[in-house]
Amino acid sequence: MRVGIISIIHESNTFLVTPTDYSMFSRMMLRGDEMRDYFMRSNDEVKGFLDVLDENSIDAIPIYYASTTPSGRITKDCCDKLMDDIMEGLKAAGDLDGLLLAPHGANSGEGIYHDFDGIWLQAVRDYACDIPIMVTIDPHANLSQEMIGACTAMVAYRTNPHLDQYPVGREAADLLVRTLNGEINPVQAAVYPPIAINIERQNTDEEPCLSLYALANKIRAEEGVLSNSVVLGFPYTDTAEMGSAFIVVTDNDPELAAAKANELEEYLISNRSDFKAIFNEVDDVIASVAAKTGPVCLLDMGDNVGGGSAADSTILARALHKEKIKSYVCIYDQSSVEQAVEAGIGSVINLSIGAKTDELHGTPLDLEVTVRSIHDGHFKEAEVRHGGRSEYDMGQMVIVDCDTGLTIALSSRRVVPFSYGMMTSCGLEASDFQVVVAKGVVAPVAAFAPVCSECIRVNTPGSTCADMESFDYDYRRVPLYPLEEI
Repeated sequence: MRVGIISIIHESNTFLVTPTDYSMFSRMMLRGDEMRDYFMRSNDEVKGFLDVLDENSIDAIPIYYASTTPSGRITKDCCDKLMDDIMEGLKAAGDLDGLLLAPHGANSGEGIYHDFDGIWLQAVRDYACDIPIMVTIDPHANLSQEMIGACTAMVAYRTNPHLDQYPVGREAADLLVRTLNGEINPVQAAVYPPIAINIERQNTDEEPCLSLYALANKIRAEEGVLSNSVVLGFPYTDTAEMGSAFIVVTDNDPELAAAKANELEEYLISNRSDFKAIFNEVDDVIASVAAKTGPVCLLDMGDNVGGGSAADSTILARALHKEKIKSYVCIYDQSSVEQAVEAGIGSVINLSIGAKTDELHGTPLDLEVTVRSIHDGHFKEAEVRHGGRSEYDMGQMVIVDCDTGLTIALSSRRVVPFSYGMMTSCGLEASDFQVVVAKGVVAPVAAFAPVCSECIRVNTPGSTCADMESFDYDYRRVPLYPLEEI
């Protein structure tokens, strides 16, 4: 038997001013054996696909993979080209017995492509109408009926930070193998409660998610249930599908699938107030952090790079600089990198740092700094971390110090803080600082909790502000709790 594999990964923040074009995807675009070579070194779902197919002596046919760092809405031209790439690869793959697909679930493009994942999944289903298709998604998807209708079964990661992508890939591949062998006949049901789970409440190792997932795990263990998924939602993609959802897959029992999906929906509706955010404001956190046992990790929710933000907010850096707290922060600023590299290690120079992408993330920091070190930005992550990545390229990095105790890692690319290696590869340790700033909400916790005394989510402004009331939505559902009562 022959099974094809396709994946397009992007988290589209439609509130960003910078769109996502084809050149951004082309930096990580793989076909055929390139996919196998790359993913066999990873810890994500595609490796799970490959391993299960190999173990069952099924020919894996890697067709197409494209991804880029979360950013703005995907341009129509880019969507057109990605669609062409998918269909050309699918046609060239020849006859297939099944497909394993890995969209993100929050891919959103211009115009007709607002639900880009739903569109490309449906195009694949229309082409391969007679074979089983299993799909994995990120729980930060905004699930559409088109996405569900395009596949035989869909499975979301169960952890946030996302540490289980590999086993979820194996789960989806195992469902496909059992289906091909005639052992099961998967059917699924999805429900869409009118609730947006705040991103600040989405750590699956903490309440309220712990109790929600405990119920999901109990249901998944029941007879006849093959799988279920909690879709937490992504509040920064302004689409009609924005919000939470649940999926239940059963063995040829659509009534059971619907009943169990409704049970999960009823739980969330009954406990919806638990999923509203609890905010720690910037001034309160800065006033208290110096007295804490360090290092303390401050999670900069308004500049969440993993949610598509600019990566150049100066709001926390400015506050820490003012209070002379020994701190570390990474800021995306290519022009400052170039100036520091030209000046050389040991030089004392004046830089205007950060806040250059838009007006949402503070104002530039005008500082006199000493250039401490220069790095190529490449490193490898040995542990399983959010996103499953094992190889990182941050672009050229420069470490600069201020006389107030603030150390800034200047990056020439937007750096997602999924790995502690972003510090150690530049000769820095968390223990050198009282405060470490990580531009994220939940994803950085897996990397930084082991080396910090505590992690505190800070309600900073920005294009990924955790307060959903700060955004003007045009397309979302109404009513949608907590923006409206239900």
